[in-house]
Amino acid sequence: MLACHCWVVLLMKFLSPIFVSLCLSLTGIHATVADATTGPQIEGAWEQGSILRGQVEPGSQLRFEGHDVPVSPKGQFVIGLDRDFGSVARLTLRREDGTTQAFEYPVQKREYQIQRVEGVPARTVNPSAEHLARIRAESALTRKARAKILDRQDFAETFVWPLTGPITGVYGSQRYYNGEPRRPHYGVDVARPTGTVVVAPASGVVTLVHPDMFYSGGTLIVDHGQGLSSTFIHLHKVLVEEGQEVKQGEPIAEVGASGRATGPHLDWRMNWFDQRVDPQVLVPPMNTVWSKAKE
Repeated sequence: MLACHCWVVLLMKFLSPIFVSLCLSLTGIHATVADATTGPQIEGAWEQGSILRGQVEPGSQLRFEGHDVPVSPKGQFVIGLDRDFGSVARLTLRREDGTTQAFEYPVQKREYQIQRVEGVPARTVNPSAEHLARIRAESALTRKARAKILDRQDFAETFVWPLTGPITGVYGSQRYYNGEPRRPHYGVDVARPTGTVVVAPASGVVTLVHPDMFYSGGTLIVDHGQGLSSTFIHLHKVLVEEGQEVKQGEPIAEVGASGRATGPHLDWRMNWFDQRVDPQVLVPPMNTVWSKAKE
């Protein structure tokens, strides 16, 4: 595929666009002239759970899988792929001059772990009707917070771990609670004692603080702009307030064991709107960071 792409670039450099298009159609390569020169510049891997950050010409508009993508005045954008995203991602670019172009990207399927968690409070595995009503109300609060579109580009920062320590749970794993299959895990778990300080992995605005949700316990959401947000759950204490701006590295919470948890740890999750994405794609390997922290 790389050799094919290079061949297309050479054709574009020396031959007319019309002739290039004819050559591509005759060889069965489904691309347009603009694919190699004026398409979106995207950083990240096209795989399930991924977070991709990109750049287009200022004034351009983007649609991803039928939804509008926020684009900054400088042309910056971010998109996310859910755990079970399909095999092809479709992105449509509309330039300021009115020309439109569609792109398709093959999406790599991931293999996920199976994790069995014992000792979970029974009421959180099979909630009562009363608890289900509470769960629905709390879910509405988180959906509302994640649906906001803040005109910020904090998502473009180089993210850091909000907490270092042993990883006890990873994104995408199929969870069994007390032997019963439940929804997959959508975050990364880092085990540390209750009260350990959690810091902001990137700058942003606090859009939700809740002291005790049914499943997630103490819950905090920080919006990094244009639909990308971090959620921190099972917290002992939240150190910030809704509407507050936070800077990367600033203390925002303390580790706890609230909600559906069997011990103190931080569960860090990320969303691009309703797409649940993997935080670990934005940070360095924990073993390197954790080793340095212990030195």
